[in-house]
Amino acid sequence: MTLTTAARGVYPIAPTPFLDDGRIDFDSLDRLVDFYAAIGADGITVLGQLGEAPKLEPAESVEIVRRVCRRVAAGGRALPLVVGVSAPGYAAMRALTHAAMDAGAGGVMIAPPPALRSDDAIVGYYRQAVEAIGADVPFVIQDYPLTFAVQMTPGVIRRIVAELPSCVMLKHEDWPGLEKISALRGFERDGSMRHIAILCGNGGLFLDYEMERGADGANTGYAFPDMLCDVVRLARAGEREAAHDLFDAHLPLLRYEQQPGIGLAVRKHVLMRRGILACAAQRKPAAVLAPAALAEVEHLLRRLARHDARAALP
Repeated sequence: MTLTTAARGVYPIAPTPFLDDGRIDFDSLDRLVDFYAAIGADGITVLGQLGEAPKLEPAESVEIVRRVCRRVAAGGRALPLVVGVSAPGYAAMRALTHAAMDAGAGGVMIAPPPALRSDDAIVGYYRQAVEAIGADVPFVIQDYPLTFAVQMTPGVIRRIVAELPSCVMLKHEDWPGLEKISALRGFERDGSMRHIAILCGNGGLFLDYEMERGADGANTGYAFPDMLCDVVRLARAGEREAAHDLFDAHLPLLRYEQQPGIGLAVRKHVLMRRGILACAAQRKPAAVLAPAALAEVEHLLRRLARHDARAALP
């Protein structure tokens, strides 16, 4: 399934499952893929920011992509796979991109390096990235200034989209960023930019209003990605208050999961409690939830279960 500008819905960012000894837990990875298909996800993203990609060896990254592609194909599912290929240099980016596309991925996601400080430098970086990976590979711009310290204005994104036809999606993670979505959709309406998909990140923290501003869905992780699917579905159907009610019920846990440093530990713990991951291990260096934090997560789950039965975990 090739990624196109028509992409919409929810593309969950898959955490990389590990065993306690640091090995990749491929059985849990299979369960994740099956889970994403069962909840109505429209695609999957691997090797993202919270996929612990920098802790993987190159061969491990390729094997994860191959395993997910095989599992998707075995189930006869139409789930495009987006692969994070950001790297310090273009050689590593090119190698992982070609291996991923050969395995059956639908496209790649590229984040800008922190050193970029001007609009021309940002556009030039993506131009050279496309030269490296090939103009036939669909790619996603990852706009996450809180992590990458690169500020992309709507005008810069428009320049990238205009110059590089293989750009099919923006992963929007600016914060605050609602006005950026409105500006980009305004460019489309006045004909100054072609349409691209806009899927949002930040753990879905602003998904309710991002959908109302013109986003096509979410490309992010959360311990309840099925909630993200439901919110997107309700928003598309025009059921505004129902979408906000469901989102509001999850907001305390979603906020707690957004804490820098321990957010992934929270997410993996809940996914383990949901029976999807065999354990909550991260590959070292890793944050560990203190007993007080574990108790707080369980308290949040109990409160959430009052409104969403999926949080009533055994």
